[in-house]
Parts: sequence; C-alpha cells; structure tokens
Amino acid sequence: MSDAAQGPRSDERVVVPDGARLVLATHNRGKIAELRAILAAELDAHPGLALAPEAIVGAGDVGAPEPVEDGVTFAENALIKARALVAATGLPAVADDSGLAVDVLGGAPGIFSARWAGHHGDDVANLELLLGQLGDVPAEHRGAGFVCAAALVTPDGVEVVRTGEMRGTLLTAPRGENGFGYDPILLPDEQPGTAAAPRSAAELSPAEKNAISHRGKAFRALAPDVVAALTAT
Repeated sequence: MSDAAQGPRSDERVVVPDGARLVLATHNRGKIAELRAILAAELDAHPGLALAPEAIVGAGDVGAPEPVEDGVTFAENALIKARALVAATGLPAVADDSGLAVDVLGGAPGIFSARWAGHHGDDVANLELLLGQLGDVPAEHRGAGFVCAAALVTPDGVEVVRTGEMRGTLLTAPRGENGFGYDPILLPDEQPGTAAAPRSAAELSPAEKNAISHRGKAFRALAPDVVAALTAT
C-alpha cells in the first residue's frame, strides 16, 4: 500500500541531500523516525557507525517519483519501491508494503487493502465493505493478520526481504481512535501492557502498537541487514 495519495511528478529532479546514507520509500516523517529508532538498538553494537539525523532520508526528501506497484505480493511491491529508489539515488534503500490478510477470504484484501472499496485510502469505505462481507462469519472463523514485507536493496545488488505479522481476530464493529486503516477492527492476539480487557489495534498507544506491530517486527528483523549494508559502504 502506498502511503502518499500523490507523490512527486516523474519529471522532478532527484536531489540527494548531503550526508544522506540511506533512503526510505515513504513520504511519512513518522515512518522515518520509526526506522531510525529501530536501527538505534543495532547501531549501539557498532559505535563507529553512528548515524546523524540527516543520514536517513525519505523519498520525499530527494524528490523521487513513486513507481508503479504492480507486484502480486507484499514482498514484490516492497522490492519494486526499493529498487526504484536505488536507481534514482545511488543509495541503499528500504521499502515496505503491508496490508490485512483475512483467513476466511483466502488472504484478501492483501495487497489491495488500501483500495478494497475501490478508492485508494478510503478507510471508512474499506472498513464498511469488509465488515459487510464478514457479517455472518462467527468469531471462531474471523482470524486475520496485518502483514508487512520490508525490503533492503543496495547499489551493489544485495536484496533482502524480512516479514512481520500481527495476528488477531476481526471485531464486528470498529473500536478505538488511534492508528489508521483497519486498526479499529483487529483485536491483536498479543496484547501489550496490563489492561483489564483486550484492546483493538486502534485502542493501543503508538508505542504499544509499534512493539507488537507487523511493521515493527519486519523493520526490527531487517535492521541487522541495514547495519551490515551501511558498514560495508
């Protein structure tokens, strides 16, 4: 799923900022901060590899156009985005693709999660359509999971993909005000903290969600590969 409704035009010139060493396929500043925080733990084991804040930049920072995501899996789309950034910038690139996989729907919405109702990014319509499709499905058959594939591609041809999943059960109505997308209807199996009752992904704080989320798991799994790539450059 793309995280920008409209990216830079294809005719815009790509400019790599001074000091940049890694580019992330996102226009979302929060994702850049998230990756930087995840990498911090790995970097502690490599004192000589301290990264200044400007060392990790996003696709928007360099003016890179968004490629057509025509893969049929999360991993393929993540690699498409990372390869495009490497070609545009000459830097190692990290990209991710994610979505909701519902067991009884054979893994759908999957890569179509952001546009399940027909319009990209219409969270309300996507939720309403999915809940309607699952209206008669009992709780024991409402298993689902958010899935994320995180990819690293380097200029010398190294390609690594790591995955993460947040499994849970789909609720019959949205709960919570945090998060985005399908967060309000997924009750994660793994519940952080000591709350008296299980909470939906949208009822968790950002820190609680990141600790168990599919994206957090995938990025943490990829972090040693990113550090190895930066160490080699």
